[in-house]
Amino acid sequence: MPELPEVDALMGFLRGRTSGRSIRSAVMTSFSALKTFDPPLTDLVGRTVTGAARHGKWLDLDVDGLHLAAHLARAGWLRWYEQLPASRIRPGKSPIALRVGFDDGSGFDLTEAGTKKSLAVYVVRDPAEVPGIASLGPEPLDDDFTLEVFAGILSGRRTQIKGVLREQSLIAGVGNAYSDEVLHVARMSPYALASSLDDEEVARLYDALRDTLRGAVEAAEGRPAAELKDAKRQGMRVHARGGEACPVCGDTVRDVHFADRSMQYCPTCQTGGKLLADRRMSRLLK
Repeated sequence: MPELPEVDALMGFLRGRTSGRSIRSAVMTSFSALKTFDPPLTDLVGRTVTGAARHGKWLDLDVDGLHLAAHLARAGWLRWYEQLPASRIRPGKSPIALRVGFDDGSGFDLTEAGTKKSLAVYVVRDPAEVPGIASLGPEPLDDDFTLEVFAGILSGRRTQIKGVLREQSLIAGVGNAYSDEVLHVARMSPYALASSLDDEEVARLYDALRDTLRGAVEAAEGRPAAELKDAKRQGMRVHARGGEACPVCGDTVRDVHFADRSMQYCPTCQTGGKLLADRRMSRLLK
């Protein structure tokens, strides 16, 4: 799933290529992905792009007062063309959910792989009309996201810290991959309860969160959309690296699998050598 650093880079990529361009066409080919009907998608045609923004994991293209907002979900992506293909897209026969074309012949597709379709597109007059944007917590790289703000989010919360980092209503933009990375940098178990952390641990986690995301944003900045997925994978220390050597201590990175996702951690760096139960095996042993 694209998270804050990749979506931020996509936003910058779009801003640089679409600002001042008029939309020539906007075609929805996955009708379940479009969550709004007023204003209609066709109202974007003929309008000029005046800006682009990111809200958590949401992309927001400002089109002369209307906003095309998109959440790429787990398997979505943006595919850019300097010259948009002329071929017609058959609804339901392609991973393409939305195709947008500009007056210079360029354009982009929003695509979604797999059978589980969660990509969401909204056309609104104000981004706050999108429920997923309106409910977002603070941006972790904003100047006003201080250690005190972070400590307040954790205080009294008897929730595993990985879940807190991933909860968009608490902290915007962090998902499964970067929560793994942050916790590894912080040398902290993903199962630690937020309310159990002492002041030193809260400060360590805060620094790990900001430093990890800032480094990933800097690494992604300026890259074309086609390179961002590979750049993200290459930059991971533990996420999606189960069975490989931890880059810090050399221990084997371990996996914990859940119904719809997995997480990775280093036992030596994060859990004092303790192995966390793989949920798939736990179910089999019941």
